[in-house]
Amino acid sequence: MWATSAMLSRRALASRGCASFRIRSPAAIANNVRRSTNTDAANKAAKDSAKSTEAITKQSFAERNPFVFQLGVATAKTSAADIMVQVVVDKKRWDEIDYKRNAIFVVFGFAYLGGFQYWLMVNKFSKWFPTRQRFATLSLAEKVKDTAGMTDALKMVAFDVFVHLPLIYFPSYYTCKEIVTGSTWNPLDWVRDGCTKYWNNIDEDCLAMIKLWGPSDCIQFSMPIHISMPFRHMVSFFWTAYVSFTRGGADADDNGEGEEKAKTLKRRLSVSGDY
Repeated sequence: MWATSAMLSRRALASRGCASFRIRSPAAIANNVRRSTNTDAANKAAKDSAKSTEAITKQSFAERNPFVFQLGVATAKTSAADIMVQVVVDKKRWDEIDYKRNAIFVVFGFAYLGGFQYWLMVNKFSKWFPTRQRFATLSLAEKVKDTAGMTDALKMVAFDVFVHLPLIYFPSYYTCKEIVTGSTWNPLDWVRDGCTKYWNNIDEDCLAMIKLWGPSDCIQFSMPIHISMPFRHMVSFFWTAYVSFTRGGADADDNGEGEEKAKTLKRRLSVSGDY
């Protein structure tokens, strides 16, 4: 009997040993390792996703939507600048404001300043001057040591001051002004008359432009992209005010042509019997 019990005990121990051996086999261990690795990877991915979501949530609206933000600033700024000119320069009361004229400026601010300038100074500049985005994130001390970034920043300033503003912005601005204040609905006349007035004022305009936009560009092109364009639009508000004040109204840059046009119109009305 004792022998039989001992034999049964040995068989039970052997069975447990086999079971233990099967659990600890290399294949089982490999499966356990894979399960553990997959679980760790899933947990890490979940943590990274949570961190990314939290980082995006902490960003400001301007950082999350740089184009939309600066587009709103450009449109509102241009509208406000025109209303200021009508009230301060043209001496209109609030109930006399020409909102049709203001709507044209809104379109110019939306399409050119908010749309075209963003495409040029963000999309194209990022390709033409590849260090811009990295340079903008550096501290002032690091910027000074970054030769490549400083070189690209100076190139952007030069392109804006000597190519964009004198050859694209000013002709567009004067053409838009002709759309608002001109006496014709012919687009060719808008462009011709606008460019003619620009050519008559080119020395004064370009000198004032270099004085303002040269230093301003040095600041703008060292800023993070999501605030560089809103900064430009804020400077542009004062630039628009400056141009309006120095021109003194719609016909001030005609070099006497405004008075002559008024006399011509008066004569035409007299002949037609409408005056």
